[in-house]
Amino acid sequence: MAVAGIASAEEKYPKKHLWRNIRRGWQLYLIMLAPFAVLVIFNYVPMYGAQIAFRNFSVSKGITGSEWVGLHYFIRFFHSYLFWSVLRNTVFLSFYQLIAGFPFPIILALSLNYVTSSRFKKTVQMVTYFPYFISTVVMVGIIYQVLDPQLGIVNRVITMLGMSPINFMGKDSLFPSIYVWSGVWQNVGYGCIVYLAALAGVDPALHEAAVVDGASKFQRILHVDLPAIVPVAVTILLLQVASLLNLGFEKVFLMQNPLNLSTSEIINTYVYKVGLASTVVDFSYASAIGLFQNVINFILLLAVNQAARRTGQAMW
Repeated sequence: MAVAGIASAEEKYPKKHLWRNIRRGWQLYLIMLAPFAVLVIFNYVPMYGAQIAFRNFSVSKGITGSEWVGLHYFIRFFHSYLFWSVLRNTVFLSFYQLIAGFPFPIILALSLNYVTSSRFKKTVQMVTYFPYFISTVVMVGIIYQVLDPQLGIVNRVITMLGMSPINFMGKDSLFPSIYVWSGVWQNVGYGCIVYLAALAGVDPALHEAAVVDGASKFQRILHVDLPAIVPVAVTILLLQVASLLNLGFEKVFLMQNPLNLSTSEIINTYVYKVGLASTVVDFSYASAIGLFQNVINFILLLAVNQAARRTGQAMW
């Protein structure tokens, strides 16, 4: 009866009950205040400036004082002669990177999970983790040095085999593969850390029971390990899809040259060149393109989350 009375009182006065909990655990709420403030200041407050995409922004007039032009800059972007080319390159590189990069951390984690030699396992982890900590500028410099037509080690091997050297960075058809697979090599080791942590939480009794039943290692991976990392994999997939069109700026921009521009020009580099690096800086046009990109990412996130909901792994 007492428990029922407390429950009914909490339902009748929910605000009073909430403030009482806050007073009791004020230290925890105080700790949460700093990251919450950072989230609001750097993620939500800048949304006020998104209206620049709908105004003919002038620095002297400010955001609210600038003329409202509606969808003018969006229509300008859609009618641009580079619109379809830029969108195609962005979508293709994004999906290529997602399809190529998503399974390899899982495969590496599953492989390391069955390695019996701790020294070999630590060596492989160190070798695969190390490229992640190389800066983008250094990474692109390594790519140029390795693929150099005259001094690069790849072309030296090609020349030793009696073939003509290939200008890899000058072929537009090779740019997507160079970009994606260099990224896979750089991030695969770091990406498998989460999966290794998930595999460490698998109950050893499940593996023991599978061994007693005569299951092979492949069958144990298929029926014990994979189900354990599905929630983690779905969460990571959702996060990657949420920023699918945000390929980043630095690496693509540094790898661009006039010979591969037909496949390397993406939305982020186009925004920089047309909206910010042109002779007349156009903040409104750049903001409209960026907002269009974010809206597409949001739609993709909702679609993938809805698909994940059917497996019971949705984020919300």
